[in-house]
Amino acid sequence: MSDSPKIALEIIALSPNVAQNHSYALILGEIDGERRLPIMIGAFEAQAIAVALEKITPSRPLTHDLMKNMMSLFEITLKEVIIDNMQDKVFYSKLVCELNGRSLEIDSRTSDAIAMAIRYECPIYTFDRILDQTGFSLDTKEGPEGKRVKKSDSTDGVSTTGSSSDSNSKYTLAQLQERLAQYLEDEEYEKAAQIRDEISRREGKK
Repeated sequence: MSDSPKIALEIIALSPNVAQNHSYALILGEIDGERRLPIMIGAFEAQAIAVALEKITPSRPLTHDLMKNMMSLFEITLKEVIIDNMQDKVFYSKLVCELNGRSLEIDSRTSDAIAMAIRYECPIYTFDRILDQTGFSLDTKEGPEGKRVKKSDSTDGVSTTGSSSDSNSKYTLAQLQERLAQYLEDEEYEKAAQIRDEISRREGKK
């Protein structure tokens, strides 16, 4: 582990990568600064992160939910996630866990580490050398899709699935609730998130 001060990160955006099919751009932002860390992840990993961000309860536990359940059973707590290395355009991360007062470090893919961090609501860190090597600043560079990434780009600072489909606007609130339940049962979580966004939008106007 590096002796350098840790830099706290937050999730800024998660959106499809237009340059590459079936991949997503996960943008992490420096909490106390302007630097951004773009990480390319696969569709499965993006779904695992989006489900947790949207606080959607799957009909059956996903892999990361299963991991959390097993860790809880054995009284292992995830304290923090650290993105501590980058080689050949691949990020390396560690899960810093606690068991009976003892600190344990577990190697992890960065996408898996972040998916777990969201579920535990624990901090995500990296180091200056990682941000200097692969990050960019809002003042100097555009994001992966040629668009500057800002918190104001979405209502809560995180864009997970894009805006709700216009087709959802034709349904009543009761019908949307039924469709949401069906999508969750069918494990179509991206569509479920869009329905959930539409429901939240309507309820917010009341």
